[in-house]
Amino acid sequence: MAADLPPGRTLPPGRTPAPRRTLLAGTLALTLLTALAVTALPGGDTSPDRTGPACTPRTVASWQPDPAVTGEFARYGDDGILHDDWTGGDGTHSVRLPDGRVLWLFSDTFLGRVHQPPNPSGQPHSWREMSAPAVRNSGVLMSPAGVLERTLPAPLFPDPAPDRWRWPVAARVEPRTAGSDEHVVRVLLWTRETGTAPWIYGVPAATEVATLSLPDLRVEGITTVLDQSSVADPAERVLFGTAAVADGGWTYVFGGDDGRSALGAHAYAYVARVPDGRLAEPGAWRYWDGRGWSRRAEPRPVLGDGDTKGVGSAFTVVRDGDTYTLFTMASGTRGLTTVAAYWACAPSGPWHGPVKEFAPPLPEDSGGGGGLAAYNPRTHPALGTDGGLLLSYDVNWLDAAPGVAHTEVNRNVSLYRPRFLRLRLTPGD
Repeated sequence: MAADLPPGRTLPPGRTPAPRRTLLAGTLALTLLTALAVTALPGGDTSPDRTGPACTPRTVASWQPDPAVTGEFARYGDDGILHDDWTGGDGTHSVRLPDGRVLWLFSDTFLGRVHQPPNPSGQPHSWREMSAPAVRNSGVLMSPAGVLERTLPAPLFPDPAPDRWRWPVAARVEPRTAGSDEHVVRVLLWTRETGTAPWIYGVPAATEVATLSLPDLRVEGITTVLDQSSVADPAERVLFGTAAVADGGWTYVFGGDDGRSALGAHAYAYVARVPDGRLAEPGAWRYWDGRGWSRRAEPRPVLGDGDTKGVGSAFTVVRDGDTYTLFTMASGTRGLTTVAAYWACAPSGPWHGPVKEFAPPLPEDSGGGGGLAAYNPRTHPALGTDGGLLLSYDVNWLDAAPGVAHTEVNRNVSLYRPRFLRLRLTPGD
């Protein structure tokens, strides 16, 4: 999935204007001209913010690498026993299952075997062949004890059409239907279609929701929630699902006009909400329109000014008490290395910040030249917060020359795998 690049920089991680099967991904400013009728569902309010002492500002007090989780993905990826196992991927998401397992979801994914150093170019890194199998998405299961055990048949979510593909984003365990005792996994999907420059990551097409059975994680069906194909300008298309947060009987689903990132601009953030158990029902979705929660899919931004404030093509949101904290790559050139944070007392804002920024560590590059970038920050509350909030980020190689990034991540497999930090949040200005 796309990294967040400013205008005039080289192409984002691992993508060239090539056919759809070139799989190195990094990842609407809708102006409403007429007033919308506000429809609030029972139990909700139309005010943009909360009151009371429970919501306080948040800032990053400290962070440190988490070598245990990072190392577990390195161990699993380097295990060359099976040819259809995960060896690398980006777009990292996780969801805790009722039996204690964790389902990890990835966007563009390498399978195949990993070989130990030295690699053919003489670099001292584990490596894979250039012909290694690659798929648009994958799922990997972790045991309750934190051990990665197996890769689900990949791709987990099939392409909807020859020129379209699906990237999984946020996932939630919820009742099969409202009030049901039976639970399923709902996975939000971004559907994209082949495009040419500047749409080298594909053109945003639709938000979908997949239903997975429990405990076997069989894909039962996929429902289109919001089709954006009729929006003529791809830069004005909103895809939802980069984050999903539960609060008070609702799931708040965040999204962005991520096409703006393809044009080198920071994106706006949007939010919708859905009652528990109804993520797969398009008619149950309500979109924040600037005044309240509307049935009409014409959302207004909750964060972004088109300049110094906004989100990247992928961002993450977590709830800490009554305070929401959002992490995204910083604006401008800092977005290649630096994570920024915002906070709010309600999903609809107002959002404050950016507050304290931090630069997660990058690995030593594989060939010199400093061509590495961090992208796709994601929080993982499923892995506990006692030791601090777990946040992952992806690392890829930046180079405008066709095929260079593909070569780099194959000759050093550690570049295209998630890395993890433990963050501590504290009340702040």
